[in-house]
Amino acid sequence: MASLTTATRLVIKIGSALLVDRTTGALRSDWLHGLAHDVAWLKDAGVQVVLVSSGSIALGRGVLDLPATDLALVQSQAAAAVGQIRLARAYEEAMTPHGITTAQVLMTLEDTRDRRRYLNSRATLEQLLTLNALPIVNENDTVATDEIRFGDNDRLAAQIAATIGADQLVLLSDVDGFYTANPADDPTARRYDVIDTITPEIEAQAGDAGSGLSKGGMKTKVMAAKTATAAGCAMAICHGAAMRPLSALEQGGKATWFTATLDPQDARKRWIGAMKPRGIVTLDAGAVQALSSGNSLLPAGVYAINGDFNRGDPVAIHDPDGRQLGLGLSRYTAQDAQIIKGHQSHEIESLLGYPGRAALIHRDDMAL
Repeated sequence: MASLTTATRLVIKIGSALLVDRTTGALRSDWLHGLAHDVAWLKDAGVQVVLVSSGSIALGRGVLDLPATDLALVQSQAAAAVGQIRLARAYEEAMTPHGITTAQVLMTLEDTRDRRRYLNSRATLEQLLTLNALPIVNENDTVATDEIRFGDNDRLAAQIAATIGADQLVLLSDVDGFYTANPADDPTARRYDVIDTITPEIEAQAGDAGSGLSKGGMKTKVMAAKTATAAGCAMAICHGAAMRPLSALEQGGKATWFTATLDPQDARKRWIGAMKPRGIVTLDAGAVQALSSGNSLLPAGVYAINGDFNRGDPVAIHDPDGRQLGLGLSRYTAQDAQIIKGHQSHEIESLLGYPGRAALIHRDDMAL
C-alpha cells in the first residue's frame, strides 16, 4: 500500500455526500475542518496537494429550495452558481487557520481536450503549487453544457492528476473500495486491496455508470483509474466519512489501490512521443547540447521553423543536419515562433507585443 506522505503530488477528490448533508442540504463543516487538518499535515510533510471537489450543486440546490429530484440543466447551472461561491468560502474558512491559501479553479472537458487550454490549465496549476497555494478544482457547471461536461468529478480528478503529473490520486467516496460486485446487492462480494491491471473482467465487475453506491458509480471510478494509471499515477478508492479521512487511510483504512507501472514524467513523455508532429523546429548545435543536458528549448537556439502549427501542437525537433531528436509541445504558434527564433527570451515582448514565455518548448513538454 502506498503512503500518502511519500507522494510528491497528491490529488484528492471529494464527493458531494461527504461535504453536504443529504437530508438538510447544509455543509458538513465539522468534516471539512477535519479534512483541513489532514491537508495541513500532508503539506507539512512536503506533499503538494490539489483538491477536486464536488458539492456546488448540492449546496446551491438547498439555498434555492430546488427539488431533490434530478434537475434540468439550467436549474443545475443556477444551483452551481449559488453553491460555488459558498463552497469556495467554506474551503477558505477551513484552511485559513492552518495558514493555507486557497485558489478556485473551474474547468470543463474542453479545457483538457484543447491543447492550448490544456497548457494554460497546466501552467496555472503549476504556478499555484509553486506558490504553495491549495488549488480547489471543480467542473464549471455554470457554463458547461451536457456536450462539454466531464459528467462526474472522478474522471475530472484523474484528468487533473494526469495534467499536473501527480503520483497519487485518492477518491474519497461513500464506498470503501472496488468490489467484485455491488455489495449492496451481493453479500458475497469481495473487496480488492490492490489492482495491478485493469482487465476486461475488472471493467465488467464495475457494472453500468449508475450502478455504484456513489453518484458516478463504479464504472466512472474504473475509467478514472485507467486515466490515472496510464499517466503514472496510483489511485485509491476509499470511504471518506471519517473526520480525518486521509489520516484514516494512512493508518490502514480500507481501500482499493490501482497501481501504476510508470512514473508520471515517463508516462507524459510517452504520450508526447506518440503524437503526430504538425511542424519542425530546427536547432543550432548549442541548443542541441543544451537539450541533452536537460534544459528547455529557448528561441535563441532555433534557426528554422517549418509547418503551420498552433500553440500546444506537437512539433518535431531536428538537429542542424535534419536528424529528429524528438517531439515537443510548442508554446507558440508557427507565426510567432518565426518572429522570435534566434532571439533572446528578454526580447520576446518587444518582438511580439506581449510578454510570452521564456521557452519555446519547455523541458517537461519534450520527449527526446
